[in-house]
Amino acid sequence: MGANSSSISDLPKNEYLKKLSGTESISENDPFWNQLFSFSFPAPTSSTELKLLEEATVSVCKSLVENNPRTGNLGALTKVFLSRTRELRLSAECQNHIFIWQTHNALFIICCLLKVFICEMSEEELQLHFMYEEKSPGSYSSNSEDLLEELLCSLVQLITDTPLLDITYEISVEAISAMVVFLSCQLFHKEVLRQSISHKYLMQGPCLPYTSKLVKTLLYNFIRQEKPPPPGTHVFPPQSDGGGLLYGLASGVATGLWTVFTLGGASSKAAASPELTSPLANQSLLLLLVLVNLTDAPDTPNPYRQAVTSFKNTQDSSPFPSSMPHAFQINFNSLYTALCEQQTSDQATLLLYTLLHQNSNVRTYMLARTDMENLVLPILEILYHVEERNSHHVYMALIILLILTEDDGFNRSIHEVILKNITWYSERVLTEISLGSLLILVVIRTIQYNMTRTRDKYLHTNCLAALANMSAQFRSLHQYAAQRIISYTCRHLRRYVYVLDKLYFPHSHCSTLQHCFSTLSDNGEELLSLTCSHILRSYASSLFSLLSKKHNKVLEQATQSLRGSLGSSDAPLPDYAQDLSVIEEVIRMMLEIINSCLTNSLHHNPNLVYALLYKRDLFEQFRTHPSFQDIMQNIDLVISFFSSRLLQAGAELSVERVLEIIKQGVVALPKDRLKKFPELKFKYVEEEQPEEFFIPYVWSLVYNSAVGLYWNPQDIQLFAMDSD
Repeated sequence: MGANSSSISDLPKNEYLKKLSGTESISENDPFWNQLFSFSFPAPTSSTELKLLEEATVSVCKSLVENNPRTGNLGALTKVFLSRTRELRLSAECQNHIFIWQTHNALFIICCLLKVFICEMSEEELQLHFMYEEKSPGSYSSNSEDLLEELLCSLVQLITDTPLLDITYEISVEAISAMVVFLSCQLFHKEVLRQSISHKYLMQGPCLPYTSKLVKTLLYNFIRQEKPPPPGTHVFPPQSDGGGLLYGLASGVATGLWTVFTLGGASSKAAASPELTSPLANQSLLLLLVLVNLTDAPDTPNPYRQAVTSFKNTQDSSPFPSSMPHAFQINFNSLYTALCEQQTSDQATLLLYTLLHQNSNVRTYMLARTDMENLVLPILEILYHVEERNSHHVYMALIILLILTEDDGFNRSIHEVILKNITWYSERVLTEISLGSLLILVVIRTIQYNMTRTRDKYLHTNCLAALANMSAQFRSLHQYAAQRIISYTCRHLRRYVYVLDKLYFPHSHCSTLQHCFSTLSDNGEELLSLTCSHILRSYASSLFSLLSKKHNKVLEQATQSLRGSLGSSDAPLPDYAQDLSVIEEVIRMMLEIINSCLTNSLHHNPNLVYALLYKRDLFEQFRTHPSFQDIMQNIDLVISFFSSRLLQAGAELSVERVLEIIKQGVVALPKDRLKKFPELKFKYVEEEQPEEFFIPYVWSLVYNSAVGLYWNPQDIQLFAMDSD
């Protein structure tokens, strides 16, 4: 193959790489290094080519692992790179393209080797390989120098101190990628790593003073979304003596390297990735998330998490408390704009969640914005397209809404923002709707999707909690939003009666009732026929009477009887039997949400009263249910009060006339007759050991979304891989 190599698969035969991994020691001053950093092959442009590069690197590494204890060539390579990084800033200022290009190539080689070494050996073995020198076989440096730590610190300094120019863009991306690789040992462990040599390097010693500077740089890289330099910015003609190994990478844009974005699947389906316009921003955000989610050391809290949770706005002139050693300032307006624009990616949504949940300065700033629709609408769109998103992305979007709805000011203001023509909402044409009403529609749709498809109890609980937080501040609900609140509740009321019937009387349940449910549409909009409604009312009354006498005992007996009919005491109960408690919980919460709105803002919501009256037959059947009697009092009072006023007004009333009667009646309804209940307020709290969720999630994002990094899926232990 020689110096003019053009195929990745031929790399193991390349004379320079064979010399690097061979039995001959190479001095740090040897001209070989300039040759190594200057031979060419086409840059990888797809996951297939990246896989080939990985396989070629593995072959080289096997030889290097065998010979490095005698040659110390890995240490020599690292020292050559370190000596170059000390001149990098000056080279950037002097526009020394060749020097920066070769330094980038050196780092790329180190990164490729390091990735394979980390996968194949323990951190202790890796540390030894960086300490070996040219001595007798197996000997290593006896001085206190830790080359691995020095390399990591050099990467941190390169990221934070090198000015971002066209000629330094790619080496900045490569330095961030190398830091991700440094921490990638977590991928090859099923359990979350609590202690690690690389963690220790980052949290103690010479890297620690750079904490706030590194976090700030990564955040600004994300904010600025700098695009790579245009093709040909610093492409060099191939040299007559053979060019260089990474010539293609110096013009990575021209050869399409930056189009590599999605490299494979993780435990859950990956969201449709947007076109990657800024590899630097993408890689920076992934590294930031990895750093923030490192576990605390036994005696040292994670300084990167401290930095992210304590930074302030550049306009905030108050002094930093001494308890925040890694705090810094950043432009919140720019950060807010970037977060609003980038919510199509999992990692941007995860960053937003992290900041809202853990940084009170950011949360206060965002809640005070007068353009919250710019942030909320992308989050709602994630939830609306739940079928296309992975479950973690949906979950993060939902928790963001829950955190926002903890604030009463937010709950009031979203009903004052009027939106026009929401094109992505396809169930109904929404020419004009408030942000609050749209939020209600999307959350109810998410609950419904979850109950019929994924059946994740945690998801629907958090959806209901967000609605409950908003309920006391519901204002001028859109007629469709009001209708969906009531119809969704009715759907579960009907389902509840049907499940009770099947559970208590599995061999003789009401055939008419079954027919009623078999004809219900998915969205639950249809009314039961008049005949079926009367049958359901009578039947529900008898069921609820049975419940009120000895609910738990009857339920237990019915469950045992059902198991008996299944022929085994160990047989799993059918879905409808398992669902009973979930349905009851959803009904209870929906009734509390309706009650909260009626109690606190009845006069603001005539459309909700209208929808309630439209379905009053079904609600009236549940006034005797032992689990709902208390919460039904106010709802029943409102139904009775307005029903009598409509009766007095006569028959054949138009929709407009009914709404007019409701608005007039609101003034006459004695408020003291409505029973007061405790305010519905739910607060999001992370579960114990959140790292068990977040660390695998973050690394799955790295695996799927990192630019130019490939890991063999068979080596991944941290999370389950897709079968395909």
